[in-house]
Parts: sequence; structure tokens; C-alpha cells
Amino acid sequence: MYISTGKTLSRRTVLKQAGITLCLPMLDAMVPAFAASSNTLNPRRFVGVSLALGLHNPLLIPEGEGTNYKPSHYLKDIQDLRDDFTVISGTSHPGVNGGHAAEASIFTACPMKRGAATVNTVSVDQLMAKHLGHHTRFPSLVLNTNGSRSPSYSENGSMIPALSDARKLFSQLFIEDTPSAKKRQQLINKRGQSILDIVRTETKSLTRELGTGDRDKMEEWLTSVRELEARLEANEAWLNHPKPKVESTPSTAENNNAPDQMRAMLDVVALALRTDSTRFVTLHCTGSSVRALDGVEESYHALSHHGKNPEKLEQLSIVEKTTVDNWGNFLRELRKHNILDHTMTMLTSNLGNASSHDNRNMPVLFAGGGFKHGQHLAFSRTKNYPLPNLYLSMLQNIGLEKETFATSTSTMTGLT
Repeated sequence: MYISTGKTLSRRTVLKQAGITLCLPMLDAMVPAFAASSNTLNPRRFVGVSLALGLHNPLLIPEGEGTNYKPSHYLKDIQDLRDDFTVISGTSHPGVNGGHAAEASIFTACPMKRGAATVNTVSVDQLMAKHLGHHTRFPSLVLNTNGSRSPSYSENGSMIPALSDARKLFSQLFIEDTPSAKKRQQLINKRGQSILDIVRTETKSLTRELGTGDRDKMEEWLTSVRELEARLEANEAWLNHPKPKVESTPSTAENNNAPDQMRAMLDVVALALRTDSTRFVTLHCTGSSVRALDGVEESYHALSHHGKNPEKLEQLSIVEKTTVDNWGNFLRELRKHNILDHTMTMLTSNLGNASSHDNRNMPVLFAGGGFKHGQHLAFSRTKNYPLPNLYLSMLQNIGLEKETFATSTSTMTGLT
């Protein structure tokens, strides 16, 4: 985005242009965000994988609770990881409904109702990235298997568009930019900084006309401007910092196999974590084409609306078990490289029952991070436990001194 400094701009225009910049913190012009590198041993990380079409709870939730649970159909082939993850049932986000629309609240836990206009709040991954993302080239990665929608939201409630190409992600992480690409990036950074210079000048005179309350709001907004300026300045340092070298090649995926698209993305995410290119990731899985899977004849979306039809449930179980198995393989890769204990990894969905668009009893598998695992935390399925409590536990786990997150009431019971 370019605005000539030789042209006179109204305050309305300046604030509008700057506002657009501030609500899209993960544009190419703004990553990597900071130039600092971290020498921290075993840094804390978070990977949130969200499923647009849920997981069928009767095939996911095990019999029994605590450490003596009996594995369900979906969990039977990841029992070698049993001590590394926890099954959590009977949880949801208080005040959240709206079926598919509630995917906007997966990682924000912002209350919303069907048909009601809702201003979203910051997602847990972006809150982590704000405070700790400056240690890596990419403060966070926001990904989707099939589109630009994401459950990641900035502090002003704007959705951060997702990257949905695993090969392009690999290139951004590990392939050196050409000299011309670096030059273009430098130009983009300078243009962004020129806009901020205009903002500072214009708002300085505007502030004199404001009352005390409005001046406080303006100061908060200017703080965001200064944070953005720090991001742009840090980009310059990262441009000439070599990208990590990896022996792997970009992952490819079968287009008619939604779980395989998830697998391809997670392969690259694992490399990103191993090379400390980022520490905070969300992956939203939205693909519906699954006919490349043996035994599956309908679309994933059609199968999710099974209406308890046995034939549809059988096909759905193939899709969803493959999804859980892929998540398990991702955990194995992290464990193999000794980073699982420091990487909180979550598999969840806003839909507890996709067939009826019910947002209660969300499916939750939670691994790593040094928490107490090997158990089934079974909360009430009729009076759900607040899932934001888990998010507060995660924030405290990475060292943020937070007392609440969204509608949390405490940290999550049973993880420590």
C-alpha cells in the first residue's frame, strides 16, 4: 500500500488508511515482525488445529475417565502416545452458539449468538504471539487447508487471513528470497513507515482538540501504531538473515483427500517448529473433498450431516479417524525431536455435533506442554465446563501473567 507524502490527506483518510494497516498484522509486509532472536532453552510453543466439521463424539470420547479410560475407536491407534495427551469432554465456550458461524470463536472464546452481530476479540494464539512472537522470524503462522478463513483474530477483532498452500508455506519458511524480492520487501516496509510518519503528524494536532477520555483512547491507538512501526523496522533485520536449511522437500497432498491436506500442512509446521521459525500456529481444516479415501463415496460435509445413518457414519468414521491419526503422527514427529514436552498441541472444533450444528460438548484432544496427561478429563455433558479455562492454563504455561481469558473462571482443573 502506498500513499504519496506529497499529497495532502484529511485526518479521516489518514486514520482510515492506518486503520487498515493495523487490522491486518500478518500481511507479507509485516512478517517477520521482530528482529530479536532467542537463546531461550526449550521455548514454549502452541499449535492449534481446528476442524470445521467436528468429530463424532460417540467414536471419539472413551469409556471411563481419569487414567483408566478405555480407548475409543478414534483413539485406538495413537495409544503409544497415551501419556502425551489428554482427552477432554464436556466442555464448550460459554455464550457461544450459531453452528458453523461459531468457528470464529474457536480460539477467541468470544460469546456470540446465531444471527447476532458480534465484534470478535483476540485469539489465544495471537495473544501469545504479541508477547513472545518477536523471538522468531514469523511471530505466528495462520494456516488453512482449503481457503483463507481462519480462527485467528487480532486485538481489534479482525480475522487474520490464512495461507492455504503447503508448498508456498515451505518456500516462505526455507527458500531464500531473490535479491529483487528482498528489494521489493524493503520498499514495502519503507512505504508502511511513511504512512506512520503521516499518522503521527496528523494525530498530534488532532489530539489537542479531544477531551480527556478521547485522548486516552487515542493514546492506546498510537501505542498500536508504535508497535506496528517496531514490526516494520524489525523486518529490515530479518531480510538479510539467512533462512534455516532443511533436508526435506515441500509436502504434497491429494486434492481429494481433506485429511491428507491437513497432513501436508502439519509436515511443514513440524519443520517450522524444529527450526524455531515460529512458535505459534493455527491450522483450520476446512476441506470437504474426501473421495480419494478408500470406502468413502460422499463429501465430508454431507457425511457430517449423517442423521445417524449407519452407512454415512461408517464413511465419516474413515475420514475422522484418518484425521486423528494424522494428528497423532504430528505428535510423534515432535516427540522424536524432543520438542513435544514444550509444545502445547490442541485438536478441536466449534461443533460438538456437526449433524445438528450444536456448539456444546466440543471435541478436545490436548497434548504436550509439560502438563499432566494420559487421562480423560470428563466434565458434565449437560452443564459444560468452560473451555476458556484451558486457554488461561496455556497462557500461564508460556509465562504470561494473565488472570482471565475471555469467559474463563480459572485455570483448567486436572492438568497439573
